[in-house]
Amino acid sequence: MQEKGSISIHTENIFPVIKKFLYSDNEIFLRELVSNAVDASQKIKRLSSLGQFQGELGDLTVDVKFDEAAKTITISDRGIGMTADEIKKYINQIAFSGATEFMEKFKEANDANEIIGRFGLGFYSAFMVADRVEIESLSYQEGAEPAHWTCDGSTSYEISEGSRTDRGTDIILHVNEESIEFLNRSRLGDILNKYARFLPVPVRFGTKTESQADGEDEEGKPKYTSIDVDNIINNTNPAWTKAPADLKDEDYLAFYRELYPNSMDEPLFWIHLNVDYPFNLTGILYFPKVKNEMEIQRNKIQLYSRQVFITDEVKDIVPEFLMLLQGVIDSPDIPLNVSRSFLQADSNVKKINNYITKKVADKLNELFKADRKNFEEKWNDIGLFIKYGMLSDEKFAEKANDFCLLKSTDASSYTLKEYYEKVKDIQVDKDGNIVYLYTNDQAQQDGFIGSVKAKGYDVLVLDGPLDTHFTSYLEQKGGEKVQAKRVDADVVDKLIPKDEQQTLSLSEDESKKASEIFEKAIARTDMKVEIDALASDDLPVAVTLDEFMRRMKDMAKTGGGMGFYGTLPDNYKVTVNGNHPLVKRIIESGEDEGARLAKQAFDLALLSRGLLTGADLTSFVKRSVEMI
Repeated sequence: MQEKGSISIHTENIFPVIKKFLYSDNEIFLRELVSNAVDASQKIKRLSSLGQFQGELGDLTVDVKFDEAAKTITISDRGIGMTADEIKKYINQIAFSGATEFMEKFKEANDANEIIGRFGLGFYSAFMVADRVEIESLSYQEGAEPAHWTCDGSTSYEISEGSRTDRGTDIILHVNEESIEFLNRSRLGDILNKYARFLPVPVRFGTKTESQADGEDEEGKPKYTSIDVDNIINNTNPAWTKAPADLKDEDYLAFYRELYPNSMDEPLFWIHLNVDYPFNLTGILYFPKVKNEMEIQRNKIQLYSRQVFITDEVKDIVPEFLMLLQGVIDSPDIPLNVSRSFLQADSNVKKINNYITKKVADKLNELFKADRKNFEEKWNDIGLFIKYGMLSDEKFAEKANDFCLLKSTDASSYTLKEYYEKVKDIQVDKDGNIVYLYTNDQAQQDGFIGSVKAKGYDVLVLDGPLDTHFTSYLEQKGGEKVQAKRVDADVVDKLIPKDEQQTLSLSEDESKKASEIFEKAIARTDMKVEIDALASDDLPVAVTLDEFMRRMKDMAKTGGGMGFYGTLPDNYKVTVNGNHPLVKRIIESGEDEGARLAKQAFDLALLSRGLLTGADLTSFVKRSVEMI
């Protein structure tokens, strides 16, 4: 049998198009060819189970070999094999009979998956790295003759009698000069580990050396000997392919370590996904510990299609906030291309996206209801993730409102509804607004927290990287009467103003004089002095920053779309307590002494805010020593 032919196409050579359009990442050739070998192996198993193949299945392991001297890479399987006619049909005709149509239509395709599916071009990724490709194949069909096919990347091919003596197929790549990097054990091993580590049929890549117990030495200590064993690079039955009922916690944890061998922490908990309608999807998603430094660990979820690794860029499949999770999603219904494997957001992707969001929310709600104490203990690790979801996904937020927790400075935890009920009758101002008071730095704002608590008010801890935005969320979801104010946004009586007012003990002239003394002593344009009537045991001077302006500036820093505010200078309010004995003393002192005391009181207020630095701090320390 000898046949030469030309693939009939009416355009230029198709191979440069395949290389440039379909495969921008040339290492994918190995994924395509090994996946084809696995498919062929699974098909013979299927035929055997249906009784359509009566022979012995034997060892179905797929072999990947390379010969550096001969510059070849060979992928071998013991699958269904092909006859010469089948090679002509599947390798020549299916891929190339539609070549003209391909050349005309590929520009309009939405993704390369559409092209691969229509034209069967996966095999031709081989020509990305080879200047000649051979096929040696023997079909499982009784009486079949072995066949040999060869092509040099042009439209010419040659079919002749093959040399294969057992069922299956060898794909032999004669590697071109530009792709010599792939004739390397480490390079090929890395690619196989990336794409084939969970394929459902064993894939062998040479051998590896292992230590085996070999009795004891003269001292009775165990002896070991080195032996060469098959290097099977894949786990053919990973955890996500099993039924949840068949897995224990240790199985999930073992699989997590298999996925992320370098992870220092174990996951907090996990979700096993398993759905077959209206789309097919399996997988396991793990909740890692998320630190407060906003460690957005992107590309940690791995996407597979029938156990073939596709990508870890899953932003179109998984909602943005779930990019914090880790694990595996496997679905044959996700549209893919074979270059950088970006996903296209079609209707299935949207359904999958919504399904995953619902499953995550339901799991969190289940954990909260089953063991609230344990959930509260994990809040520091999962709170950032939950708030991220509430801010970015409305459907998730609707469910998360039931299990999102707010923490007070006394370490108590409340759901959003519980906290509203706690403060709605106490922390209400003269206009009927319910005021949530919060701190973003308990140590720095301790003095303000103390003043607030002395009034019988509660203080929330909102010190995370998203809490500037989450504070606004609390106001929006709490209704038009809910306001949030940081404890250092004003003096306590102004944070939640009541109808009853303190009476100022200073006369109008005394107030004017006090204002002049402090303005002169402070001498800063970013500090506005106000004389106010506060309790006599409150601090003599407080430095505050308006809640609205500060929040807008904080949002600008975190990319909250408030860039204009980020360019404005800080403008502080200096509240002088006109009812404090020290203020009376400052007014009645001589000019120099009054100025010195006013400056000292102001610097103390700055010091309590962490705003006293550099030369001003040095001057304050020196002045304090002199006053002692």
